[in-house]
Amino acid sequence: MSEEKGRPVNDILEWLALRFGFQKGNVANQREHLILLLGNMDVRNKNLQDYEQMANDMYGTLFGNVQHVIGGSYQTAAQDDESFLREVVTPIYEVLLKGNKQAVGKRKPKTNFAEVRTFWHLYRSFDRMWIFYILALQAMIIIAWHQRVSANVFFDDDVVRSVLSIFITAAILNFLRAVLDIVLSFYAWRSLKFTQIVRSMERSNWRIVTILMWWAQPHLYVGRGMHEDMFSLLKYTLFWITLLISKLAFSYFVEILPLIEPTRTIMSITVSNYDWHEFFPNVTHNMGVVIAIWAPVVLVYFMDTQIWYAIFSTVIGGIYGAFSHLGEIRTLGMLRARFESVPTAFSKRLVPYSKEDIKRHEQDDTLHRINIAKFSQMWNEFILSLRNEDLISHSEKNLLLVPYSSSDVSVVQWPPFLLASKIPIALDMAKDFEKEDADLFRKIKNDDFMHHAIIECYETLRDVLLGILLDDVDKKVIWQICYEVESSIQQQRFLKEFKMRGLAPLSQKLENFLKLLMTDYKDPQLYRSQIINILQDIVEIIIKDVMNNGHEVLEKVDTFHQEDKKEQKFERVDIDLAKNRSWMEKIVRLYLLLTVKESAINVPMNLEARRRITFFANSLFMIMPSAPKVRNMLSFSVLTPYYKENVLYSKDELNTPNEDGITTLFYLQKIYPDEWNNYEERINDPKLGYATKDRSELDRQWVSYRGQTLARTVRGMMYYREALELQCFLDFADDNAIFGGYRAIDINHRDYRVLKERAQALADLKFTYVVSCQVYGAQKKSSKEEDRNCYVDILNLMLTYPSLRVAYIDEREHTVNGKTEKVYYSVLVKGGEKLDEEIYRIKLPGPPTEIGEGKPENQNHAIVFTRGEALQTIDMNQDNYFEEAFKMRNVLEEFLKTHHGQRRPTILGLREHIFTGSVSSLAWFMSNQETSFVTIGQRVLANPLRVRFHYGHPDIFDRLFHITRGGISKASKTINLSEDIFSGYNSTLRRGYVTHHEYIQVGKGRDVGMNQISQFEAKVANGNGEQTLSRDVHRLGRRFDFYRMMSFYFTTVGFYFSSMVTVLIVYIFLYGRLYMVLSGLERRILDDPAIRQSKSLEGALATQSLFQLGLLLVLPMVMEIGLERGFRSAIGDLIVMQLQLASVFFTFQLGTKAHYYGRTILHGGSKYRATGRGFVVFHAKFAENYRMYSRSHFVKGLELFILLLVYEVYGHSYRSSSLYFFITFSMWFLVASWLFAPFIFNPSGFDWQKTVDDWTDWKRWMGNRGGIGISPDKSWESWWNEEQEHLRFTDVRGRFLEIIIAFRFFIYQYGIVYHLKISHGSKDILVYGLSWFVMATVLLVLKMVSMGRRKFGTDFQLMFRILKALLFLGFVSVMTVLFVVCGLVISDIFAAILAFMPTGWAIILICQACRPCLKGIGIWDSVMELGRAYEAVMGLFIFMPVVVLSWFPFVSEFQTRLLFNQAFSRGLQISMILAGKKDS
Repeated sequence: MSEEKGRPVNDILEWLALRFGFQKGNVANQREHLILLLGNMDVRNKNLQDYEQMANDMYGTLFGNVQHVIGGSYQTAAQDDESFLREVVTPIYEVLLKGNKQAVGKRKPKTNFAEVRTFWHLYRSFDRMWIFYILALQAMIIIAWHQRVSANVFFDDDVVRSVLSIFITAAILNFLRAVLDIVLSFYAWRSLKFTQIVRSMERSNWRIVTILMWWAQPHLYVGRGMHEDMFSLLKYTLFWITLLISKLAFSYFVEILPLIEPTRTIMSITVSNYDWHEFFPNVTHNMGVVIAIWAPVVLVYFMDTQIWYAIFSTVIGGIYGAFSHLGEIRTLGMLRARFESVPTAFSKRLVPYSKEDIKRHEQDDTLHRINIAKFSQMWNEFILSLRNEDLISHSEKNLLLVPYSSSDVSVVQWPPFLLASKIPIALDMAKDFEKEDADLFRKIKNDDFMHHAIIECYETLRDVLLGILLDDVDKKVIWQICYEVESSIQQQRFLKEFKMRGLAPLSQKLENFLKLLMTDYKDPQLYRSQIINILQDIVEIIIKDVMNNGHEVLEKVDTFHQEDKKEQKFERVDIDLAKNRSWMEKIVRLYLLLTVKESAINVPMNLEARRRITFFANSLFMIMPSAPKVRNMLSFSVLTPYYKENVLYSKDELNTPNEDGITTLFYLQKIYPDEWNNYEERINDPKLGYATKDRSELDRQWVSYRGQTLARTVRGMMYYREALELQCFLDFADDNAIFGGYRAIDINHRDYRVLKERAQALADLKFTYVVSCQVYGAQKKSSKEEDRNCYVDILNLMLTYPSLRVAYIDEREHTVNGKTEKVYYSVLVKGGEKLDEEIYRIKLPGPPTEIGEGKPENQNHAIVFTRGEALQTIDMNQDNYFEEAFKMRNVLEEFLKTHHGQRRPTILGLREHIFTGSVSSLAWFMSNQETSFVTIGQRVLANPLRVRFHYGHPDIFDRLFHITRGGISKASKTINLSEDIFSGYNSTLRRGYVTHHEYIQVGKGRDVGMNQISQFEAKVANGNGEQTLSRDVHRLGRRFDFYRMMSFYFTTVGFYFSSMVTVLIVYIFLYGRLYMVLSGLERRILDDPAIRQSKSLEGALATQSLFQLGLLLVLPMVMEIGLERGFRSAIGDLIVMQLQLASVFFTFQLGTKAHYYGRTILHGGSKYRATGRGFVVFHAKFAENYRMYSRSHFVKGLELFILLLVYEVYGHSYRSSSLYFFITFSMWFLVASWLFAPFIFNPSGFDWQKTVDDWTDWKRWMGNRGGIGISPDKSWESWWNEEQEHLRFTDVRGRFLEIIIAFRFFIYQYGIVYHLKISHGSKDILVYGLSWFVMATVLLVLKMVSMGRRKFGTDFQLMFRILKALLFLGFVSVMTVLFVVCGLVISDIFAAILAFMPTGWAIILICQACRPCLKGIGIWDSVMELGRAYEAVMGLFIFMPVVVLSWFPFVSEFQTRLLFNQAFSRGLQISMILAGKKDS
């Protein structure tokens, strides 16, 4: 091409760089990207002329448009390398940065969205659903109300007219939605300029705007064209119609209809006498009682669709899973029964064949043998990967391997584990057999594996004997014996010519012979003599003890070889035969067939190895696309974001004991004892060359590959490359090479060397792996030992895997105009000889994490370095398996399948296997919950509901589709906290198609400790809260059709809202009952026989208890475990989970979801929570648990405890109802779970010494003063201030809501004071006023004591003591007067505590909401001291049961067994571990 101002232009990309000012690194990177894309298309045999035509068309289009606009050819001045960055990218970045930092009024700094924090977003986004429910509720109440009066209610004119009022309600609700559209968009509209408003109107879909802006009305692309085909529409419509009919019928007959008659009765009763001062005595129809009764039922009505969804999705998911052939091979017995068909299924699914290949092999039987040989290559690589991962031992590996070459044997050579004990059984059967030959052979042939084992043993033994003998006469003897055997079988006189009793000693001699051949020797002469002796013994036994005419065999040989006759035979042997690899394989296999007994039936013993083998075999019978040849497959990349997590565990982390004296290495040795033994066997094998390697480094790798480390993830993802190289070999190798074996080919042979190089080149063309190590550059420069270790470990990964690429953000300082400025680059490096080598460097406008969340921005900066047409996103706590990598090209073919017209998938969802389930019972619960979600849950979301998005990191994206539509990660601060699902939203809104596939799986780690899990749940709940406010959810909720919208709601934000409503129902039910009990209405109204006999309220609330106890999460678990492991195992697991208090765990996590979801919507404060992914075997201190769960669980649990206590003390109704007992039991269970679950699931939570240490630490933490720089884990004051962080940035509306909600605590004082004996039944308002006087007096006294301690405590100790004495005497005097004169009784004191404690807490909450004002008037310190006193009382109340239980040693032992039951079942002596007693 021409030169521009002295700069040579070699291609179109350089010309574009010259014209627009693109960076050199960017151009070079995109050039490689384009070349690889075109190369992949070309290698798939596409016509290159198509590209030329496309280029010409694009040139013509561009030139035509430019010429039309400017009236001439397009010319512009050449730009420097950074002009586009400086003039286009940087201004956009600065606008985002400014918007991210500027304050909007008194609200929190703008975080790239202008939505108002309110629950009304749920109504605005899903208004059709809420309108439907409200109208249905109204209609059902009207019908039920009249059903008691009119029998033929549906044809009654009054009923019809009343039901028609739903249209008025619908109009009101639609008007409400319109108002919300205006109100909730106010901030967004206010922040726009007039020109932006006009542009927004141009993009609007409102009809009036369409008419007004008719001249410039483009169609809005986002959210259009999301309609499904008719068949999919029919499926999910039928699903929801059936569900809604069931739900509405249940709601009508169980929740609404039974309450109508009691409601009529309540409204007809007149109450004139109350137990307190009633402010509204003239309210008619007892509306307060009606509301108290109906409010929880109405909330259950709105929430219980979630329960029905769980039931229906479980059933449908189970049906779909069964039709997908899931779980058809789930045990080793099932695998053995179907293994004969596995190679055929493998060839059908995973081996590509062209028509020419099939025609070439039609005339002979080689196609079947080639299929078997190809399966053998893959199967053996699979087994070797299991061995390298230490999941199986050497002996198990030999039992599982298949010979690479089966050309020497006339039958299929199955793995020895299938043929275990077949030869010994056959020998035993033949020993005493007295019938005809045909009967014996028929019994043998009835067992195919036995038949194959006998033939293989015979032919292999013949070949070994012939191979080891050097003398032709000796070989002739063997051939003559074989001739006699084969002729006797053909003539059916085998049993007459051979003595079966001689086979047993022959078998024993053969075992010794083969064992001798497998041993290494030092003295060749001695070794040769041993072989000769045992060989002569074998021939002697055959001729004398087995054959009836054995002497005739020798005579025949001697007759033909008179000149070679000699006294001793079998003296010339080849002792080096075993050095040949293929011969050694035959010898080892023959030895296994002869010697292995029934124990091989259980091979492999390792549960993980069993699971992987059975899943792989089962997947071959599932529906998947046919595999293309490697050259014809789609190219793909894998992208893994990494921050500062463990790459490899350091030596210190492995060997440093925890507080119980336990090291991580020792812990894992006990959890995985079989894998540790296999590891030691592997590294101690002199043939494998580990003797020269550092043992501590090998230990680090072994431990790290069992944790959630980057090294484990990289090892797993690099299996893709290994699988591609093997697939290239199978695609291009000739028959001889395939029969010879993948690992047996001679690389020095020219053709095979070319084949190897071709396989590596194709693998590089098809696969790229980029790890985005965000702070790799900083770690490289750091002087901290931890950072340097991470840098070295990442560098070693690059050196170990040359095709691995690492992207990172590099920060450098440049001097510009005499000023030092920080400059940021996106850099790609690879491993060199000893250090990393830079490939590309692209300058950035600034640090990406300043304008977005860390993790998605980490992915966004690295995505430009990925290649190919597909992109798999993998988190750094994931794993991959060789056998699953082999199916990758099948999965990628899904992108080429059209669904219902021209739609092709844009995201392929993959199932996950959670590999952390064996660490503890908590990890097992989490593993089961997560497994059910990523299997049956996402199966139903994808089909039939069509609302699957992107929920994690194994999914595969259509890379070209997504990088042209905003990428795979939305990264706006805060609102895109759950960045994963937004990429699914983005894809769906832009007409993408998301599918889910379960014939392939990826490993995934999950949190394993209580605090880790809670932080993860809090993060997800925060993310769902932000989603509720997002425009993506609004668009999807409004653009989906009604039934798809229902699916979308109940599988995303609706689940968390339902969780919050579940907790809210408990509150409303108990506060309603508290109102009725304390006002006296319960005694006067609900004791009415007509109402007392009604169980309707309890029946309605019983459904809520199902949700609360976590039973909805258990349903899909049971179904999926039943599908994949059998329903007997599922029921067993369910029982064990309940015995291990799974319901306590799920109830506790319900509180986590409800708290963080609600707080996020009201006040914000969501943030990424680093959960930590280590092995949790340490004890969490009481103060740490208190800090984490105080506001989310402990405060709420204590509130519910007081509510239940007050109700038990003052309530009198429904005491005999079993349903009432169930409901109150579930609420007591919730209270106990919220208060004590962190201690039940805390290792050594009830150990006495730990409890004493926790108390000391708690007192120290409570007493420490806070201040600037004091972390929350060091001081209660710092923690208390941090807990109110969400109130600092909330608006006036948020503070007002906090105050209103806090007012609920005043009802205790108002109600209880009228029930005190000292009030003498007075209902005067003065009684309540006097109670406030008492409250103020108590607070004043506490303030005086606090001030006295501060002012007199140090310098005037005597004065302070006198003050305390006077206060004490005053207190005693007042109490004496109250007891003697006023009639105070002991019960009044306890009742007063119940009355005044909530009031004090309400005052604290209100003061926190009004903090700026209180700081101004100087009483904030007093509020803080009152808060400290309350926290101390709450902590003491929660801590005392722990202390009592810790006193009994058996409680700690029981808790340890409960928490680590899974580890017990695998040999972990956890009680000994936690005591720190290691075996010597």
